[in-house]
Amino acid sequence: MKTRLTPSLSPEAVTAFYCCLLYDTVALARSLDNVEVAIMCPEADVTDLARLAGAQLTNNDVSVVAQKGQGLAAGLTSVFAYFAETNRRVIAFNSDSPHLPRSVLENAFETLAAHDVVVGPTHDGGYYLVGARASHPTLFANDGMGTSSALERLLSRARTFGLSVGFADRFYDIDIAEDLSRLAAELRLGPERAPRTAAWLREWEAAEHSRTGAETSARKDFRTGSGEL
Repeated sequence: MKTRLTPSLSPEAVTAFYCCLLYDTVALARSLDNVEVAIMCPEADVTDLARLAGAQLTNNDVSVVAQKGQGLAAGLTSVFAYFAETNRRVIAFNSDSPHLPRSVLENAFETLAAHDVVVGPTHDGGYYLVGARASHPTLFANDGMGTSSALERLLSRARTFGLSVGFADRFYDIDIAEDLSRLAAELRLGPERAPRTAAWLREWEAAEHSRTGAETSARKDFRTGSGEL
């Protein structure tokens, strides 16, 4: 959940926004050829996410799977363990990534043809995507996910295990209000990339415009009133 957005958005708005992000991100994943899509989440969220997926996705081709353990690192470890027996290249990426070009995911799969691991860095020192050709149960242990050292810790552990690493393009993820503005600007130019998210952001921008306009008007009224005292 987008907890770092709560200073600028109500919890209800964050939940609605996250649902749009999730839907469009899953749609992006499903647009790829010959892929199996799964949503990995804490066990407590399985029922709610399965209900959301069932209500919003037209085909019953997305699995909702309970991760083993708590936290993001456990979630990533569970992704690769879940697909380990398929003997296929596996990509895990954020559920708030509808803005990713499809080519980024396609190229990440291609990168795994020549490397053991592929990583998509973010601008804040983390990563939005990681892929591998096999399950490495301790690759994400104590990697400081959600911090500015997450990427470097992951790369250090990969080096320790002797794994070759390729890279996807650097992108941003949606953590703070400035990221909302950036995403809104991108989707104004191409709303078809993430239609539900684009619609939510249009409403958010309209509400923000109305709010800031009202605040500006209130300040003007206050100054006018002060001048007459």
